[in-house]
Amino acid sequence: MDTKFKAVISDYDYGNVDVEKEEMEKYHVRVVPAQCKTEEELIDVASDAHAIITQYARVGRKTIERLKNCRVIARYGTGVDIVDVAAATEKGIQVTNVPDYCTDEVADHAVALLLTLIRKLINYNRAAHEGIWRWQAGQPVHRIRGSKLGLIGFGKIGRAITTRAKAFGMEVMVHDPYVREEFITEYGAVRAPFEDLLPKSDYIVIQAPLTEETRNLFGDGEFRQMKRSAILINTARGPIVNNRSLYRALKEGWIAAAGLDDTEEEPAKKKNWRPDNPLFTLDNVIITPHAAYYSEESIEEARRTASQEVVRVLTGKTPKYPVNKV
Repeated sequence: MDTKFKAVISDYDYGNVDVEKEEMEKYHVRVVPAQCKTEEELIDVASDAHAIITQYARVGRKTIERLKNCRVIARYGTGVDIVDVAAATEKGIQVTNVPDYCTDEVADHAVALLLTLIRKLINYNRAAHEGIWRWQAGQPVHRIRGSKLGLIGFGKIGRAITTRAKAFGMEVMVHDPYVREEFITEYGAVRAPFEDLLPKSDYIVIQAPLTEETRNLFGDGEFRQMKRSAILINTARGPIVNNRSLYRALKEGWIAAAGLDDTEEEPAKKKNWRPDNPLFTLDNVIITPHAAYYSEESIEEARRTASQEVVRVLTGKTPKYPVNKV
């Protein structure tokens, strides 16, 4: 193949890069797959690349300053906190993301975790497999209709969660200082200050981006303000919840249960991860492996969109989903 450009895929867990090759090779882009877990590993393979596509690997200032030809850094997902956008902008490198590919998947996953914990499905399943056929095996279970859901973050996924929650008869309170109140009321929800939402919510769902403002947003103080019967769901990023605090809250009964789609250490970004987080020892927490975004359809959409963004930039076109201005 006659190539004009080199695109490095910093890391991926899709099994192959066939989709990326299909989208890029016809535009004379040579796809170089890698499995980088450190910036040093990425610099070694990508210093002369014209494009980088990243899933979990950090593309920080140290890497960006060493890039000789790079014109675009494309993120497979929505969040770009693993990319030093400021450094990329300084160097005239376009950063792109895939903002809308998994809205329904994450909303469905959040509600599935919540319903599983509310209805005590894990308890019932465990008891039934042990030969215990009693409705009391899940006691107490409370009616969902009329309960209060506190939602942290009201982006597209937060709004999709609200629609689903309203269908079950939940009253939805929203904390998102960056969204207008009238926009929240359009979805039948009400705005609530964070300090009011914590003690009033029967369930809290976190669907906010990871920023310096939201990192460790939930710690000892926040859990102690919540109802002892409350359930916490985090389908956003793991570091928003301090896991040591959550362990204490679940172990000592400050709250009732939790459903997490990621843990604070973000295992997918670790080279030799082992489940030494104490949350994995508790029965009143469900943990899924950062899978909320997953469906066969959403994965393919993310891969094709990221690849198409690379092609657009390398061929002189405007990307559809720019993160920065260059």
